[in-house]
Amino acid sequence: MTTVYNEFLKTGSKVSSQAFLHIPRQAAGEYHDGPVDYTYEQALRAADVLSEQYAGAGYGRGLRVAVMLDNRAEFFLHLLALNKLGVSVVPVNSGFLPREIAYVINHSDACLVLCLPCHRDKVRTALAGQDTDIPVTDTESMTRLPPCGGTAQPGAPDKDTEVAVLYTSGTTGTPKGCMLSNEYFTCMGEWYAGIDGYCRLAYGEERMLTPLPLVHMNALCSMMAMIMSGGCIIQLDRFHASNWWETVRESGATCLHYLGVIPAILLNQSETEHDNVGPQVKFGFGAGVDPKHLQRFEERFGFPLVEGWAMTETGTYVCITANKEPRHIGTRCIGKAPESVEYRLVDEQGNDVARGEPGELLIRARGDNPRKGFFSGYYKNPEETARVWEGGYFHTGDVVRVSEDGSFHFVDRRKNIIRRSGENIAAVEVENVLFQHPAVANCAVTPVYDETRGEEVGACIILTESLKARFADDRDTAETLFGFCAEHLVYYKVPAWYLFVTEMPMTASQKLQRGEIKALANRLVEEGRCIDLRTRKRRKKNVAV
Repeated sequence: MTTVYNEFLKTGSKVSSQAFLHIPRQAAGEYHDGPVDYTYEQALRAADVLSEQYAGAGYGRGLRVAVMLDNRAEFFLHLLALNKLGVSVVPVNSGFLPREIAYVINHSDACLVLCLPCHRDKVRTALAGQDTDIPVTDTESMTRLPPCGGTAQPGAPDKDTEVAVLYTSGTTGTPKGCMLSNEYFTCMGEWYAGIDGYCRLAYGEERMLTPLPLVHMNALCSMMAMIMSGGCIIQLDRFHASNWWETVRESGATCLHYLGVIPAILLNQSETEHDNVGPQVKFGFGAGVDPKHLQRFEERFGFPLVEGWAMTETGTYVCITANKEPRHIGTRCIGKAPESVEYRLVDEQGNDVARGEPGELLIRARGDNPRKGFFSGYYKNPEETARVWEGGYFHTGDVVRVSEDGSFHFVDRRKNIIRRSGENIAAVEVENVLFQHPAVANCAVTPVYDETRGEEVGACIILTESLKARFADDRDTAETLFGFCAEHLVYYKVPAWYLFVTEMPMTASQKLQRGEIKALANRLVEEGRCIDLRTRKRRKKNVAV
């Protein structure tokens, strides 16, 4: 095992003049005239210059730099530069609200914030009034880099050195910082470079397109796949349905990553004589496609969508992937467990379930190191790290079943998380905002099925009796609560469905019966007995973008 930088150096020595990064003109249009391209040699040279600047300012092993670099070339170059020194990056989503930006930066104990010039005021606003003196600089000020205020650790970076801290939504509503090591990243790259079946990568030949954000593990997986196979990353700023296929063709993509929402949107477009891109694209890799869309998509566009399962915490060393037949299309099949995996399926009491019955997936690496390729833990949260590893297996919170031929089929999430268009949304976080409004006496936030986004945010609400008269009707109430939530949450977390009830399903100990509430919400949506504000939510997104 080596570092990410050393793996890049190794690959660069073999394919120095080949393309490493391509940002198509459609994705770079807001800040660059034409596409952005780097060969392995060019990227290495740029990263080395940046690394010298960081080292000269005192940054070194064991420190962290928070980065708000969007899906631009700067992200890759600074990650490589910092990894060379053993400095960890903390990616920050520029779409976050100020309080969310401040939380990630402060909680991570970053000693520097590096951002694009266009985000400098946003970061400073987020940190204003905070009890912090973290310096903020931008990518055009590297020659004037603030001197490091932390103390670097002695020694060279190794497999256990931290590469990044990714913040994921937690069931408590507070984002958790997943510490990811060099071993985590190199295992991820080795897994992808060595996979066979539909996802086989030809060394030095592949061009992998991804529209996914670099603050997420999925996009970083694409990066490692290409670094370890001598391929080229085609990084988009985000998913654009209107020019998607044009970008795929022009970029020469041979494979791509997706979220379940993308095939649904593309299938809604008018058919053309150019739909079949099978001769160019070998496969798409992702998760969450609606079962009824999978076969239609493959028949129309000419390449397989390979569904898989992984988490930020697990990495891909234990990834379960439907990269070989039988894929059992239409059954939410995610493939068979590889030889590197040991697993259990358990009920809510922790007992193993019978073959074919659904149970929570508990998983670990086979062999002497059951945590190989996994995250190193949650930063500042050893209790939660111990909890998810209770009994020697990682508790995923995902419920699956295994069929007679050993294929895994996704059933549901046991954790109180809503998965909307690939974003994990903690129900508790949204509930905490709703509870701040005086008209809300009680509430439960739950996933509601959505054909396009997989799941949408729904809110079951009991109103404060004395305040009901303030509102003209349920729609007026819903509009008011929507506006309130939009002031406190990033747009995709705001409830789109509002269900007003007089009582909530509760256990004998007066805890919310989440499963019953989810069933109730989806039934009321189907019956048209709730307020639908999805259109307003889409307008809110467009304003945010």
